[in-house]
Amino acid sequence: MTTNKNLLWPGLPQPLGATWDGNGVNFALFSEHAEKVELCLFDSDGQKELERITLFEHTNQVWHGYLPQARPGQLYGYRVHGPYLPAEGHRFNPNKLLIDPYAKMLVGDLPWSDAHFGYEIGNAEEDLSFDTQDDAAIMPKCRVLDTQFDWGRDSPPNTPWCETVIYELHVKGFTKLHPDVPEHLRGTYAALGCEPVISHLKSLGITAIELMPVHAFLDDRHLLEKGLRNFWGYNSIAYFAPDMRYSSTDSIAEFKSMVKTLHANDIEVILDVVYNHTAEGNHRGPTLSFRGIDNAAYYRLEPGSHRYYRDYTGCGNTLDMTHPRVLQLIMDSLRYWVQEMHVDGFRFDLASALARELYDVDRLGAFLDIIHQDPVLSSVKLIAEPWDLGEGGYQVGNFPPGWTEWNGKYRDTIRDFWKGSDGLISKLASKLTGSAHLYNHSGRRPHASINFITAHDGFTLKDLVSYNEKHNEANGEGNRDGESYNRSWNCGVEGPTNDPVVLDLRAQQRRALMATLLLSQGVPMLVAGDEMGRSQAGNNNAYCQDNETSWINWNISDEERKFLHFVQRIIGLRGAHPVLHRNRFFVGRESEGKRVKDLAWFGPDGNEMGEQEWGQYFTRCLGVYLLGENLDEISRQGKSIRDDDFLLLINAHHEPISFKLPRFRRNDAWQCLMDTNLELGLTSDGYYSCGDDYHLKGRSIALLIRPKLDQDTDDLDHEEEVIEVSARVEELLYSKKKRSLVGRWLYKR
Repeated sequence: MTTNKNLLWPGLPQPLGATWDGNGVNFALFSEHAEKVELCLFDSDGQKELERITLFEHTNQVWHGYLPQARPGQLYGYRVHGPYLPAEGHRFNPNKLLIDPYAKMLVGDLPWSDAHFGYEIGNAEEDLSFDTQDDAAIMPKCRVLDTQFDWGRDSPPNTPWCETVIYELHVKGFTKLHPDVPEHLRGTYAALGCEPVISHLKSLGITAIELMPVHAFLDDRHLLEKGLRNFWGYNSIAYFAPDMRYSSTDSIAEFKSMVKTLHANDIEVILDVVYNHTAEGNHRGPTLSFRGIDNAAYYRLEPGSHRYYRDYTGCGNTLDMTHPRVLQLIMDSLRYWVQEMHVDGFRFDLASALARELYDVDRLGAFLDIIHQDPVLSSVKLIAEPWDLGEGGYQVGNFPPGWTEWNGKYRDTIRDFWKGSDGLISKLASKLTGSAHLYNHSGRRPHASINFITAHDGFTLKDLVSYNEKHNEANGEGNRDGESYNRSWNCGVEGPTNDPVVLDLRAQQRRALMATLLLSQGVPMLVAGDEMGRSQAGNNNAYCQDNETSWINWNISDEERKFLHFVQRIIGLRGAHPVLHRNRFFVGRESEGKRVKDLAWFGPDGNEMGEQEWGQYFTRCLGVYLLGENLDEISRQGKSIRDDDFLLLINAHHEPISFKLPRFRRNDAWQCLMDTNLELGLTSDGYYSCGDDYHLKGRSIALLIRPKLDQDTDDLDHEEEVIEVSARVEELLYSKKKRSLVGRWLYKR
């Protein structure tokens, strides 16, 4: 190798990374404690190291240089010299080729070898003796990019939070088995832009897809040795580079084309990002990038014993968000994905780890402050997973304004309620109305609560009603991994069964759970495949299952197709009625000097619930009256929003309950739109007056609508009123069917 100063111009310390300016490439790498940095250039195959060029310029702890002869496509990496003193937190080893933290594309896989470790493998646990093996030939290489792309008239959908429906999916798992996607595209970014996939998303009423991690990540060595893979991807190594295993063209333009196509169909793209830890693991992990560039700057180290890492993530290390350059790295990455890749928001994995200033989670931490004032990032969708694995890390409800949160308390309450647990009626009421006790105090709105019952980790919806216990044997960890307390109920039989009674009960439970999710205030999040009965055979931690366990099966049974139609119709109904996705909490409003209710709770006797009813431990049923005419919200066009009134009847008891329909105004006339006791959630005899009894089966939900009439009159008898209401319902649903699919509810009956 040669070190030729004449090849290099001084260049600039910013921007960090490798930047093509049309004439040459500027290289800039931060390292606070390095003594020397070498830029290594490789041939087009990445196998032969052509040049090793010392970056002599060193400005504000950034090593930099400009190569006028370099062009897009150039493969490179770094070797960084400095002290190797693990006890003091320094792990420099120039024998290890390092990935640029700002690399925009990685080329090549990582075939695991002992050479990737900065210390000699095979020594005792505490022996981190310096390793001299060179790993350049088997390391992924960074590629210089020309990032130009024809975005045309692409613009973000900017769907209001209150109208958002999120669909969490895995790029590969979602399309790998899709029969209508060209085979060579299945499992790729391009597949997500295919018409059959877009059609499915739109038929569901999805407004945003949340992609599980697509930052370049690595498969864990121990998984590969067992014939498994890190399927989920929560093992990032490069925060600017999309993972190429999902590209059919080996080009980042494919990712951009996917975003452009989804935007053209009014679907936003949200990325699940893992900035809390990296793939380098604990003190016995490999040296691949950050550890070898400046271990003491990038990672949180144990005070008094810098050989070890503070691990708030369960993955061996935690990035040090208190260091300004680490904070800059993450902010630069986020802005890159918004400005260059046009994504619409982020879901932050273990976000509490990012907000730890010293040891405690600090809601006023620098990370949250900087995002709040950033002109780019403050305008996109921000979702926190508001917990980590450290003490005090569970922070549901404590993130600041501008943030939404995965509401883990919502998940737990809804699962427990439909499982049959007692004493949850007050908690259920809170969750149905947006968890105001968690978010209203800080000025946030119902959409601050991202409601979910299932997510990528844990049981699928079908498994939630089919298994009491986890079945993770295929993961190779003796069924010890994964959550053991799932708040699930198998309906009497563990796993698959042919018993029609059990199967009917499971189907009914799924309809009730899904209806609860979609009729709760807040933002609903569905998991890809739940609407089609996807099962993982009881595996609640399928992170390493890159196979049919995790891939979605699109060849579904007639029974599952009925459930799919049920989900489509509920989402359509939700979208058609603002009162079902309010932008404000229920607080009532002033009218002619009086406080007018916008919400009422009642018991089966038709009377409003009092303190005694709320305090009854055994209560498992209630009614919710949503007054649409008192919505008192303003549309984006500045018009006042009014809606129809709704009755939501809920019965988690195993026996049927008769609800007396309450009277809140004169001449109430109702039509039942949904009853989850029925196979498709439809009703055959749906018209009622106030005072009538509605017979709700056990473990079911019913939804009734009272459309707005031009005027409330006393001269209409019951029969005439029902006819008028019926005509109003038909007109309402028909007029909205193109947009919301609600019309299919009636016209497919």
